[in-house]
Amino acid sequence: MAAIENALKIVADWVWGPPLLILLCGTHIFLTIRLRVIQRYIVTAIKISLHREREGQGDVSQFGALTTALAATIGTGNIVGVATAVAAGGPGAVLWMWLTGVFGIATKYSEALLSVHYRVTNARGEMAGGPMYVLERGLKQRWLGIVFAALTAVAAFGIGCMVQANSISSMIKELLARFESTAGFADSSIWVTGAVMTALTAVVILGGIRWIAKVCERLVPLMALFYVAGCLVLLAMHYQSVPATVALIFKSAFTGHAAIGGFLGAGMREAIRFGVARGLFSNESGLGSAPIVAAAAQTRNPVRQALVSSTGTFWDTVIVCAITGIVVVNSGGWQQGLKGAALTQAAFADIPVVGPTVLAIGLLTFVFSTILGWSYYGEKSAEYLFGGRAVLPYRVLWVIAVLVGSVASLPAVWAFADIANGLMAVPNLISMIALSGVLVALTREYLWQGNLERVATPIDGKRP
Repeated sequence: MAAIENALKIVADWVWGPPLLILLCGTHIFLTIRLRVIQRYIVTAIKISLHREREGQGDVSQFGALTTALAATIGTGNIVGVATAVAAGGPGAVLWMWLTGVFGIATKYSEALLSVHYRVTNARGEMAGGPMYVLERGLKQRWLGIVFAALTAVAAFGIGCMVQANSISSMIKELLARFESTAGFADSSIWVTGAVMTALTAVVILGGIRWIAKVCERLVPLMALFYVAGCLVLLAMHYQSVPATVALIFKSAFTGHAAIGGFLGAGMREAIRFGVARGLFSNESGLGSAPIVAAAAQTRNPVRQALVSSTGTFWDTVIVCAITGIVVVNSGGWQQGLKGAALTQAAFADIPVVGPTVLAIGLLTFVFSTILGWSYYGEKSAEYLFGGRAVLPYRVLWVIAVLVGSVASLPAVWAFADIANGLMAVPNLISMIALSGVLVALTREYLWQGNLERVATPIDGKRP
């Protein structure tokens, strides 16, 4: 297993080398400029996202599509991912994660806009869309659509399934090991946790996107507020050191951080590499996953749904990840060599009695919702490759993967997720750059010219 982990780490470091970082960050900046800083419409986007009524053709409401996408993004990336970035890249990684979110709003808007614009209706009368359809219908490159769908169908098992299940089983194991009365059950708890998560996942995903959206509409707002409230309590408890922590994050982002205590030290390169990588893992801007569910939304025109989708990155990274990052750095646990879930757990342990419980409940709900959201991304990719007959087998494999992920090695799972994420982002980023003219034209027609309420007419002149 150690040899496999080392091999995966080498490949992950290669995938996330300078070329991909430049492509990802360059796309964020390019689209921000090309779309005249689309981030300035974030307040308008939030207002639209709160509408739950049916607004056009589609399978779920705009709010349902947003919460399903948020279910997939607000997950371990916000809890364990941030802590992992700090442990590997130092406090400065938090700023790079945040900047990835700020500029990534333009990318999330763009990929959702193209996915709704080029979506189709499948044989079951459901909406089908995403980067694979953009690559096929927009760029006329079906082979790239196949590549993206194949990468997504496989990557989903890493970022959206095994990583999530592994995080919650590891945390519960560590919680039980802390108490003498439950320490004997710690090792076997990963199987119990895996079995429970597997059963709950099977109950929901077998009902399809409508069931998934209904669960996410109710679960996501509550779980996000619950977790953020816990973070704010921690910041309030240690408010005196917060200004110095924020200053440290900014300083380390551009200078790196020397070894201290149990922290081995990290340069500016590591801060950027892990900040950007974990930022993508958290908000998925440029990854191409969230547009798949955005294409299923009931919307009057593609720009409205694109704006709604862009709020996902705002909430996930600009708000939740930033708060988590400050909490983790402020706790000082990273200086003791703590990593991953253990680092976040140490921070929440500062809340007397209920701290670990708040974190455990937050992570459990985040994990479950992410597994639900990503199951849809994966099955739609499998459907694109093999047709409707692939949906049920894919769901069955997904349920099995939840159990496998619960007992797998964390380093191997994280490395696999990093590799898969990076590879699937490439064709999606290329499509947005190549079709930036379409993005500008649609944005001008529906947003800049004040026609946001109009019903969209796709490129072929027919209703999608």
